[in-house]
Amino acid sequence: MTKNQKDNLFLLIKSLSKSEKRQFKLYVGRLGVNSDSKYLNLFNLLDKTDSYDEIVILKSGIVKKQQLANVKSHLYKQILISLKLNPSHQNIRSQIREQLDFASILYHKGLYKQSLKILDKAKDVAIQNEEKNLAFEIVELEKIIEAQYITRSINTRADELTIQAKELSSLNVIASKLSNLSLQLYSTILKTGYVKSKDESEEVKRYFKARLPKYKIQQLGFREKLWLYNANLWYNFLLQDFKNCYKYASKWVDLFYENPNMIQLNPVFFLKGNNYLLESIFFMRNKPKFLEVFEQFKSAIQDSSFPKDENIQSISFLYSNFHDINKHFIDGSFKEGLDLIPKIEKTLTQYRTKIDEHHKMIFYYKFASLHFGAGNNKECIKYLDKIISNKSLSMREDLLCFSRVLNLVAHYEAGLDYHLDSLLRSTYKFLIKMNDLHEVQKEMIKFIKGLQDIYPHELKNAFINLHATLKQFEDHPFERRAFLYLDIISWLESKINRKPVDQIIQTKYAEIWSKKLS
Repeated sequence: MTKNQKDNLFLLIKSLSKSEKRQFKLYVGRLGVNSDSKYLNLFNLLDKTDSYDEIVILKSGIVKKQQLANVKSHLYKQILISLKLNPSHQNIRSQIREQLDFASILYHKGLYKQSLKILDKAKDVAIQNEEKNLAFEIVELEKIIEAQYITRSINTRADELTIQAKELSSLNVIASKLSNLSLQLYSTILKTGYVKSKDESEEVKRYFKARLPKYKIQQLGFREKLWLYNANLWYNFLLQDFKNCYKYASKWVDLFYENPNMIQLNPVFFLKGNNYLLESIFFMRNKPKFLEVFEQFKSAIQDSSFPKDENIQSISFLYSNFHDINKHFIDGSFKEGLDLIPKIEKTLTQYRTKIDEHHKMIFYYKFASLHFGAGNNKECIKYLDKIISNKSLSMREDLLCFSRVLNLVAHYEAGLDYHLDSLLRSTYKFLIKMNDLHEVQKEMIKFIKGLQDIYPHELKNAFINLHATLKQFEDHPFERRAFLYLDIISWLESKINRKPVDQIIQTKYAEIWSKKLS
């Protein structure tokens, strides 16, 4: 049976660096009896193959069919133990947990005083590094030991531990509620995108207010503030309040720069905070600020002290390239942005096992939009087809919907009229199914459908009329989201003025910033 590159053990082995493979073999070889073991031979075989194939494994004679599952499970566990021992995978959390394990062993051997000494030091490290869950776990073990072995060194020891446990528990509860709220809001935006109606908006507001825990900002530590800013960010993203998105994303990123040691301990959250900050500035169309923050972000992740494991590298790749593309959307420099596509596609294959399908589709939509802005409509259609034909994609409904709307416009621009009837029907059905048919989309579909009955000399007036109709929705709280995915207003102005769409956007951007600077 073949499971091409989908076997967990195979993927783990292929993720190992040369030094990690060398360490694993040294770890296994520490006992001479392991040098010719089944699991080491299986490791060597899988390391040399390009795909996982059980038939090849069984033909090699390394292991019998009935033994394979157990040998694979054992090998998987041994690789993880070896990785755990690797200094590159050890951080403050693992060091605290190691000390907690040592203290637990000493406690079970009846060496209470030694155990308490280790726990006290580990607790200080945990509190200093905002690892309050671990700190609470340590305090609970301290309470168990003190209940059996009274040191009498501190008369108020019981009161001290009780108060400490209560304070840590309270902060852990706040952090848990905020992280739960943040996760639910994030799940909502991934599933459906921005709010689409007043009812949805009111529902989000009620949900947020009902689940936001009471707190005093001065009593919150790094971790609680991080989740507070996270939850507020997603709340404002859902409501398309980008000024408040910028406010909370800035607080999020500043929190790390005020506590630089936390960047080492929480690099993924540092990356995500910068990503949302850049996204907020992008929606506000402030390119000078965008470039300033983007340069600071790139400088931070390229610094030699910044953590560089596989997960962080894949996330850094995602965010760096998303925003490398976004900077060209702000001012309409689409043709310049086209050079990024082959470079990103080439590197994307290297991260195929680390980047989920949803983020790949976002790349394809950005590629399609770059080509559309540059006037390459057939290339735009090629990338949109990768999204539309992906039947397994169930995330980000608004991305799926606007891919189809842009696909309609690109077919019209490419002169592929013979496809329009079937495309109109399928797009209309899809939007109805997704419950995503709103005024901007209705007007677009009605317009493209009516193009077949319009004489060439009437086209300009038809574009002018549609422009006037859609312009009224540009600042509408629930309709304006359409323009975040597709700048249809600029496209119509390009048709009316008979100029390329990128030229229209560049002119509008220059006018906006000349007014702001004057």
